[in-house]
Amino acid sequence: QVQLVESGGGLVQAGGSLRLSCAASVRPFSTYTMGWFRQAPGKEREFVAALKWSGGSPYYADSVKGRFTISRDNVKGTVYLQANSLKVEDTAVYYCAAAQPGARYWSGATYDYWGQGTQVTVSS
Repeated sequence: QVQLVESGGGLVQAGGSLRLSCAASVRPFSTYTMGWFRQAPGKEREFVAALKWSGGSPYYADSVKGRFTISRDNVKGTVYLQANSLKVEDTAVYYCAAAQPGARYWSGATYDYWGQGTQVTVSS
């Protein structure tokens, strides 16, 4: 059974940083596109960042570009999201997801597996 388990969320003041982790049991991990999405209360889920494979170019939503960094460790089967200069509007539940090759990285509908989410709350 495939599992994606996020961790690292929490409460942080505006301007602070968090590092989210997602341990995934999908195999072979290195072939999967790994993405981060988020959903704020009353809003639709939105794309945050994705990384197709080790060494490939990352993709970011405009709202997080320059502040967030996605990375992956194919040995550990883990994807990370380093979130810096956090803003109140970054408050959301953050989900990691895994998609097979060829998926549209920005579209949640094309991802095959999802984690349970981790809450990120940014206070002013």
